[in-house]
Amino acid sequence: MLPVRATAKTTGVRAEDVKGLLPLMILMVVIFLLLLFWENELNEKGEGPTMEQLHVDYPQSDIPIRYCNHMVLQRVIRGPDNTCKKEHVFIHERPRNINKVCTSSKKRICQNHSSILCYQSMTKFKMTVCGLIGGTRYPACRYSVSSIKGFIMVTCDDMGPVSLQRYVE
Repeated sequence: MLPVRATAKTTGVRAEDVKGLLPLMILMVVIFLLLLFWENELNEKGEGPTMEQLHVDYPQSDIPIRYCNHMVLQRVIRGPDNTCKKEHVFIHERPRNINKVCTSSKKRICQNHSSILCYQSMTKFKMTVCGLIGGTRYPACRYSVSSIKGFIMVTCDDMGPVSLQRYVE
C-alpha cells in the first residue's frame, strides 16, 4: 500500500491583486490626513472652557482633603504659558441661579475694562477660594482652601455668564 500524501496547493499574492487596492489605500491616507488637520484646526479656533467648566462646582465635590489641588488638576486650571494661577474661585451654586445674575439690576462698568458691563449677583453664593501657596508652573501648583459666601461679578452675553470677574464678600 502506497502512502497517501496530502499536498496543499498554496497560492501566493499576485501583483495584479494588489494593484486594485492601491487607489483605496491612497484615498484612506488622504482622508486620515484631512481629519487630522481638521481636528487640529477646530482645537485652535475653538472656544476656551466655559465659565461653568472653570468655576462652577455644584453640588460641591466630596473631596475631603486638598480640594483645591484636586480641582485645579481635574479642570486643568492654569494661567498663560502653563503658570500657576494666583487665585481661582469655585462657585457652589446651581447653574440656573448663576445664569440669573445676567438679569441683575446691579450692573456697572467692569474694572480694567472700558465699556464692558459687569453684573453682580443679588444674593451671596457659597464659594471656595483657592490661593496659591506653592509652585510656579502647572501642574506643580499647591493651593490653600478658603470657604466663603459672597457676591459674584460676571460679564454676560446673550447666552448667559461668560467670565467671572471677581467676588465681593
